[in-house]
Amino acid sequence: MDNLKGLQAGLEKIVLDPKYHDVLTLVKGIRNGIVYGSKVRFPHALVMIFLFRSGTLRQKTLLVLRATRMHARNLGLFALVYKSSMLFLRHTSPTGKERHWDAFLAGLVGGYTVFGRTIHNSVSQQIVIYVFARVVLAIAKNLVEPKGKGRIAGGGGGWGLIGDEKVRREVVRQGWPVFASVSWAAVMYMFRWHPETVQPSLRNSMHYIYVQSDHWDSLRNFVWHNK
Repeated sequence: MDNLKGLQAGLEKIVLDPKYHDVLTLVKGIRNGIVYGSKVRFPHALVMIFLFRSGTLRQKTLLVLRATRMHARNLGLFALVYKSSMLFLRHTSPTGKERHWDAFLAGLVGGYTVFGRTIHNSVSQQIVIYVFARVVLAIAKNLVEPKGKGRIAGGGGGWGLIGDEKVRREVVRQGWPVFASVSWAAVMYMFRWHPETVQPSLRNSMHYIYVQSDHWDSLRNFVWHNK
């Protein structure tokens, strides 16, 4: 028991020592990426695979674990590459401080290393598409926000592209309805006429809702399950 306490005290001293901080941020980043990736992917994969995939219980369980491992690995590895790149850029900066575009460059390196070479992996595709959608919304918000408005700690606020306040308010009011309508119009068109290009899990869910609802031959598969 005393040995265990001594070991714990020694480790505590190491993790709190400032000289190890940079290296330990990498370890902590990997840990957080793996944990978050597992927490996000496992319930999603569990539901989607058990509802929409065929196969034995063992096969479905392996698919869930494989998807969870891939998501956790991707986020953990990206955290390592991104944070390592940020440290490298900071230490090579003339001022020894982070520069404005360092995060972009580090993200570029991490994005290519982890996600750029795995286009045929559905988990990687889903993560990149999710990130892309959030980036588009963030850029759209920055474009219409007045310069500096909405700024949080470490943030720059809006870009103030639209100077006329009346026009800006109208764009804000109409922006989301237009975006939502066009998004659904586009995805339904692609699903109807080019389904092979739609992401497989999205295609499966759309097929379940919009195609399988056209067919039944009894009350049982009208109410309880699909034909």
